Amino acid sequence: LHRDNRKVVLKRIELCPQRREDPLDVTRTGDALTINGHVFDFSELPDGATIPASEVPCEWIAGPVERIAGSVRLTLILPHGPSPSRAVAFPVAIVDPPDGPVALPFAPPPAAELTEEEPADVEG
Repeated sequence: LHRDNRKVVLKRIELCPQRREDPLDVTRTGDALTINGHVFDFSELPDGATIPASEVPCEWIAGPVERIAGSVRLTLILPHGPSPSRAVAFPVAIVDPPDGPVALPFAPPPAAELTEEEPADVEG
C-alpha cells in the first residue's frame, strides 16, 4: 500500500445555528481558522486529542475541537436573523473547505418593501 504522507488538515466544520445579530467571518489556512480577525491555530493538536470548547477563547466555537485520523473537526455557531432560510436553520457540515474564506450558509435580508409610490407622470 502506498501511504500519502501529506498532513491532513482541518476537514470538517459542523454548524450550530443561533439567533444573533453579530456577523461571523471565517477564513481557513491549513489547521488555523481566523474568526472575526482572531487566529485560532490547531496545528499542534495531536491525533486523538480533544480541546473542550470552554478552553478555546472564542465565543463562536460551540463544541470540542478534535483531531481524528489526522483531521481537525469542530463546531461553529452560525448566526442568523429572525427568519432564517432552511439552509441556515438546518445547515449541513462544511467538509474539506479550501484555504481562504469559508463559505457559510446565509439568509439574505428580506427585499426592501416599496414604501414610496413613484409619482404619476401627469402633465398639466
